[in-house]
Amino acid sequence: MRLKIGLNLTRNYSQNFNLNKRSKKNIKFIIIHYTGMKSELKAIQKLCDNKSKVSSHYFIKNNGNVLNLVPDLYEAWHAGKSKWKKIKSLNKYSLGIEISNPGHEHGYKFFSTKQIFALKKLLRFLIKKYKIQLTNILGHSDIAPNRKKDPGEKFPWHYLAKKKLCKWHNLNMNKIKNLRKICISEKDEKLFLKNLSIIGYSVPEKMNFKKKNKYLVLAFQRRFRQDLINGKIDKECLLISKKLAKS
Repeated sequence: MRLKIGLNLTRNYSQNFNLNKRSKKNIKFIIIHYTGMKSELKAIQKLCDNKSKVSSHYFIKNNGNVLNLVPDLYEAWHAGKSKWKKIKSLNKYSLGIEISNPGHEHGYKFFSTKQIFALKKLLRFLIKKYKIQLTNILGHSDIAPNRKKDPGEKFPWHYLAKKKLCKWHNLNMNKIKNLRKICISEKDEKLFLKNLSIIGYSVPEKMNFKKKNKYLVLAFQRRFRQDLINGKIDKECLLISKKLAKS
């Protein structure tokens, strides 16, 4: 099947979804994942295996072809325990897009040009159809930072933001690099964490304070400071967080 947007789309339905149909207006988020498996075929099989209890609405293959695994108006099982701002369990309110990539455990690599080309078309289509705000185009690690790393630091968030397909800051990235690795005060660290909460990030409350904060920083860096993922808060991170919190 070829949609009007010029996307090669194949129906390849998974059984893993909730049977209750949801309203179109309840779809407010798009969550992007990588498969995290060595084999593309096995990843597809897992998403369609009713024993796995996982699925997504769309799957982008290495060659850029797109599979529609679950109809949009049904809740797929891709986000798991998740939270963004005050909203928990994002499966209920989101569309999940899985992109074939071995992930951090199996030789993480850059996403192919064909994959990103297909993703752009798919995002444009879904954003328009469901009137989704760009601040609600998120990665799995954004909504579950204590559990997930995907789609990771090799995912082209900045490039997609230039195409108006997600949110980014408008700071000059070459200039703010001068602030990298410059330590900040304890007061500014608290401000940074407050900014992350305003943006939408959170982790389970019961978690150890230091561990919780490190997960938050790593998730933030994988999204907005992708060429240095060290889990440490510096002036560059603080400035980026301020800009995003204000916008």
